[in-house]
Amino acid sequence: MNFFESLKSPRTALWWALLISAIIIYPNIGDFLWAILAPAHRCTIEISTPTTLYFIYRYLFFVGLIFLLIRLNVKQAKNKLSVRFWKSFLCTVGAYLIYVIIGKHIEYPIRLDCFTQTVILQFFIAWLVPVLIGQVYDLTVIQQETKKEVERLKTENLQSRVDALSNQINPHFFFNSLNGLTALVADHRNEETLEYVNKLSSIFRYTLQSEKKGLVNLEDELNFLHAYQYLIEVRYRGKISFSIHATEADLQLQMPVLSLLPLVENVVKHNIIDSEHKMQVDISVSENKELIIKNLIYRKYDPGESHGIGLSNLSTRSKLLMGTDIRIIEDGSCFTVVLPLKKIENESVDR
Repeated sequence: MNFFESLKSPRTALWWALLISAIIIYPNIGDFLWAILAPAHRCTIEISTPTTLYFIYRYLFFVGLIFLLIRLNVKQAKNKLSVRFWKSFLCTVGAYLIYVIIGKHIEYPIRLDCFTQTVILQFFIAWLVPVLIGQVYDLTVIQQETKKEVERLKTENLQSRVDALSNQINPHFFFNSLNGLTALVADHRNEETLEYVNKLSSIFRYTLQSEKKGLVNLEDELNFLHAYQYLIEVRYRGKISFSIHATEADLQLQMPVLSLLPLVENVVKHNIIDSEHKMQVDISVSENKELIIKNLIYRKYDPGESHGIGLSNLSTRSKLLMGTDIRIIEDGSCFTVVLPLKKIENESVDR
């Protein structure tokens, strides 16, 4: 907690009032201390009980006034400066009138200084300093709170955008999966159809749960891929294979949920996969802790209609959640996508 944040506490405000009051009436305190410490022939003020009581009264009066003004300006920091300015001014004028009235009834042995330039200047400073403190408090603490609120709203907006992007994937994947199921039913492949439905059920369970998540472990994504791999292999009957290499430590790295699904779907959608064009998909983690997905290129002459969901969607989610975009490398024979990974955070990343 910094100085200005600590002013929320009455105790801290009182300590600062004590200090500021001592600084404001320093000339009088200096004369008073000089009268105590200097030799008798150099004293300009006679030390007596009334004199001592006067300095104590004077000091405590300013302490009370400054404490009141600090609390006023801190509590109303969200108000306009002009509002605090005039409220503090009226409080100071009222305090000055009280000071004058009390001073008229005190038999002061030196002089009654209620109307001297020094006293008026001291009240002016006592009024101005808390106003300035309140203004700086407004510019620091209140703006920090505003900044936190803005960050919270940005986070909520980011999550909304991520949710919208994730929700785009589910219908796209759903229709593709139904096409594979339709083919099995048409061929009367009953056992494979049942297994296909079971795998499809687990896949949809994962995709539905993904709506509550932003980042997941690589292990979760690979487990999902294993289930989806069965659907692909049933459809292409050994004409597509996957090679996955990741250490135990790599499995704990994080990535946007449903990152592998659009990449594998793109492999199937944009490439010829048959006996003469067997597809190989390699998935590995580099030394730089990036996930590399590489596949051979057997480009279709007519890849069909594209809805812009795959790589564009993944790129946007990666920038939002990871702060880094994906990289795409194509050399004519292989198509490679590099996804950023990061270490798991202490707090849960599920949203």
